[in-house]
Amino acid sequence: MAFQISYASAANSDLKSFRNFDRTLIRSAIEKHLVHAPTLTSKSRIKRMVEPFWSQYRLRVGEFRVYYDVDGENSVVTVIRILKKGSGTTPVEQP
Repeated sequence: MAFQISYASAANSDLKSFRNFDRTLIRSAIEKHLVHAPTLTSKSRIKRMVEPFWSQYRLRVGEFRVYYDVDGENSVVTVIRILKKGSGTTPVEQP
């Protein structure tokens, strides 16, 4: 079953702030990993965040981190934020 990808306004703003090359890389990874198995965790790619945290999952894409929630009933993945690694520690609250 394929999931629909939805972007929060903050995630769209984050994407616009990156280089075109990085945007393409991030979108490609989102389509590859989140459309078919967004909850399949791994050691290096997808991590389930420990509650209380402002997102359910995190996808690593090179030096970027994609934070997202999954609505299994409606088959929707909502990308909340996309942050560049090295811009500080992982935020405890939604930036």
